[in-house]
Amino acid sequence: MPREAAGERLDRWLVRAVAGLSVERVRDWCAQGRVRIRGKAAQASRKLWGGESVELHRPAARRHPAAPAHDPGVALPVLHDDASVCVVNKPAGMAVEPAGPQPSVVTLLAARLRGWDVDGLAQPGVVHRLDRDTSGCLVLPRTDAARAALLQAFDEKQVEKRYRALVLGEPPDALTLDTPYGRSPENPRMFTTRVRSARRARMSFGVVERLPGAALLAVRLETGRTHQIRVQLAEAGFPVLGDAVYGPAETRLHPVAQQLGRHALHAMSLAFPHPGDGRRMTFEAPLPPELLQAMERLREG
Repeated sequence: MPREAAGERLDRWLVRAVAGLSVERVRDWCAQGRVRIRGKAAQASRKLWGGESVELHRPAARRHPAAPAHDPGVALPVLHDDASVCVVNKPAGMAVEPAGPQPSVVTLLAARLRGWDVDGLAQPGVVHRLDRDTSGCLVLPRTDAARAALLQAFDEKQVEKRYRALVLGEPPDALTLDTPYGRSPENPRMFTTRVRSARRARMSFGVVERLPGAALLAVRLETGRTHQIRVQLAEAGFPVLGDAVYGPAETRLHPVAQQLGRHALHAMSLAFPHPGDGRRMTFEAPLPPELLQAMERLREG
């Protein structure tokens, strides 16, 4: 450690020196004798002299109790995988994190790929999410350091997310929406722009293709609010086809929506700086077959 660390507490210095560690984990490791100075276990509160050599013996990542004992064989295409990050094309109908007995992105990747170590668990970290019925690009960190770097990239708006949304109505060729955003007073599980709030939600879209009574939009998110695209489009008058939560009844009763069986939203592309070397990485996931088929049925009228 540098001599400038003299007088600093060991736990606080380690949190700064090792990316992604929390002070709670450092204190646990100190209590377990995993942090040593001159070969001796060091207390978290130890004041540093500066210039010491600190040994950190990280425990092996633990298997999460929600991890499946057997791989269920569900398709989860991997677009990229390296020592820091994994990028997948999430299918519709799959949750990102464990929620009951059904497979999730996190549990499937933990079962299929090795080398995860995030917050002491042998499974991917989560830095952003897609709704269960939203398909497309999702990045998951492999290490604490990668998670910290990706979270910083999100905070600094260095992550670019682009979507395709199949909506009902006749939207303008291009539009930017910048609105308040918050939980609905009527239902705290839902969100709305029709509320007084200091929080803002901003996105823009352009029409890619017009269809009878509908349109395919290219959407660019500038903020990442929960359910943001679905809420803002629905409340602007262009609900996502098949959205049974935020759209009016016709969005879910439309014949094409009933055949589709999901809301028509897809995370088309994702770009971010690599956590290791900072190089710009861009990934694309093509429209899934069910959305292409929905578009074809709309063209046919």
